[in-house]
Amino acid sequence: MPNSENTLVTSNDHFEVIEKTTIIDSSWPTHEQAVEDQNADHFICRDGKVFAGTHLIIDLWGASHLDNLPLMEATLREAVEKAKATLLHIHLHHFTPNGGISGVAVLAESHISVHSWPERNYAAFDVFMCGDAEPEKAIDVLKAAFTPTSVKVDTILRGETLEADERLEA
Repeated sequence: MPNSENTLVTSNDHFEVIEKTTIIDSSWPTHEQAVEDQNADHFICRDGKVFAGTHLIIDLWGASHLDNLPLMEATLREAVEKAKATLLHIHLHHFTPNGGISGVAVLAESHISVHSWPERNYAAFDVFMCGDAEPEKAIDVLKAAFTPTSVKVDTILRGETLEADERLEA
């Protein structure tokens, strides 16, 4: 099937969404996992803890360029690269008239999502990655692109398992 582009315009009294989707193939996207990885669950063992992945909740305040769609896409791509993750797909929505952006970079290791409010100079990013990826490296990429005056990062270890002794007691 040749590549084609679909454009969908949705609006109400508060916003208009222009969504462009490039269709590459009629089948669902897949990610070819290396043969040696097929039995791996990609849980992380670090500092005596075992968990599914690191989820960073990142708030940028006093940020700029939060309505710049090409910059947002380029920043997500760079964040994925710096974090040593595998990009599968980026999907962004640009809202009008305020220019806010919502979207996600879908990764083999999980995702990076964004919701921006340029009228408040605020953006919320979620960076969740499992395996050998380094999600913390995305923070500096976001700072450089959007030059916030304040950054708040909360870290959650998703799927943290109980220690062996605690499992036996349960």
